[in-house]
Amino acid sequence: MGRAFEFRKGRKMKRWSAMAKAFTRIGKDIVMAVKEGGPNPDANSRLRAIIQNSKAVNMPKENVERAIKKATDKDTANYKEILFEGYAPHGIAILIETASDNNNRTVANIRSYFNKCNGTLGTQGSVEFMFDHTCNFRIPAAGQDIDELELEMIDFGVEEIFADEEDGILMYAPFESFGAIQKELEARGLEILSSGFDRIPQVTKELTPEQVADVEKLLEKIEEDDDVMNVFHTMVEN
Repeated sequence: MGRAFEFRKGRKMKRWSAMAKAFTRIGKDIVMAVKEGGPNPDANSRLRAIIQNSKAVNMPKENVERAIKKATDKDTANYKEILFEGYAPHGIAILIETASDNNNRTVANIRSYFNKCNGTLGTQGSVEFMFDHTCNFRIPAAGQDIDELELEMIDFGVEEIFADEEDGILMYAPFESFGAIQKELEARGLEILSSGFDRIPQVTKELTPEQVADVEKLLEKIEEDDDVMNVFHTMVEN
């Protein structure tokens, strides 16, 4: 088991507590995917992946269809993806992925969270290099020989594969391998339960319980923001 396994194990305890948050984020993903590649999932691989993810969080089908229809309306604002970088207290690097229709609002909000929690909002490139940008896929474990599957999927970029008792088989690969892996899994007729992207810290830092509380205070403020899609950091999660 490598870094991807440990990273996922830690983050599983940090899933969005409110289902509505997950629905909001998927809705934004749908808008961006439709604006970029059209409303037909068969011809839009990004949209296809998002619809799979909507099923994984039990988002009702009518919500997905409504979001796709809304995205085709030319008056619907598009969302711009913006990456924020900075430091929490005690030297913990933070990477924040956002999707916003108002850049000024998002910048002001993110800056205020860092200021209020004794953090520092950094410049572009200040911490991104500390994280590996990866993609991941989850498929059912039934009927799969994980060792054989790993050998076959290496050619498509998969670097780490492991079985999870709750989640089936998980594969991790570099960010740029997403399209090739998605295409190959679909060609094999394998059901993709979910897929996505992660930024795995290359080095993590262990803190005292008091220091963890300081960092968690900032993370909670950031994660509550509606423009925030994902938050990654270098703190060890127990």
